[in-house]
Amino acid sequence: MGNGVRTWLAPRRPGQPAVISDPAERRAVTIELVLVFSMTLGLSGLRSLLSLVDSLLRPEPLSKQAVALNVSRASQQLLDLAFQLVGVIQLAAWGGIAVYLLWRTLIQPRMIGLDPNRLGRDLLAGAGLAALIGIPGLGLYLGAQALDLSLTVQPTTLGDHWWRTPTLILSAAGNAWAEEVLVVGYLLTRLRQLGWAENASLLAAAVLRGSYHLYQGFGGFVGNVIMGLIFGRYWQRSNRLWPLVVAHTLLDVVAFVGYALLKGHLSWLP
Repeated sequence: MGNGVRTWLAPRRPGQPAVISDPAERRAVTIELVLVFSMTLGLSGLRSLLSLVDSLLRPEPLSKQAVALNVSRASQQLLDLAFQLVGVIQLAAWGGIAVYLLWRTLIQPRMIGLDPNRLGRDLLAGAGLAALIGIPGLGLYLGAQALDLSLTVQPTTLGDHWWRTPTLILSAAGNAWAEEVLVVGYLLTRLRQLGWAENASLLAAAVLRGSYHLYQGFGGFVGNVIMGLIFGRYWQRSNRLWPLVVAHTLLDVVAFVGYALLKGHLSWLP
């Protein structure tokens, strides 16, 4: 039992991928990381920080302010649908770029756990992770709300159109794909190549995950850091990325679609 706990708290770095020793290659990987995250989730983190500062400067407490996640982009509903689908395509491309850059350096998708060989087990593991994260996460959000540390989060404000539910499901899958591939599979792999210790890279990835949720308030930041620590450690120990994508998709589908269907029927929903 003691050895098992130690391996989870302080896992050894795997032999592959090998640490890059050539200074020029290390510099290239570092530049790649800066560019990728400057265009994707790192930039989202900076925007979220600015959004939180703006919220803190307002006279209302955080709990009296609201933020919506899936919002209308156009007054005409088919044009709005097109905007929503473009957003999903962008998320898919973000994850795709990360997989492509790893592949270009001979790190195949299967090497980060993106192969279909364990589909059934990956689905079960994803459902288990979703339950592990989802229920405590809701409690953390409600507690942060009560302490005025979180904004009121509205998962969607889309109108009741025929395409709302499938679009919300696609959005959930797009968010899950982009975040888990970039922040776990790609970032942790590249940090291994740079020789980072497993715990140091895990913490960096978790803080990055929390940073682009700062627009939700401090509760959103803390909750997503915890989620990042659990998801990142699961990947470091199992080398399976699909369960994380599945779990994240399930969490967002429940939040987005559940809110859309229940809003107006439950008095406590914002």
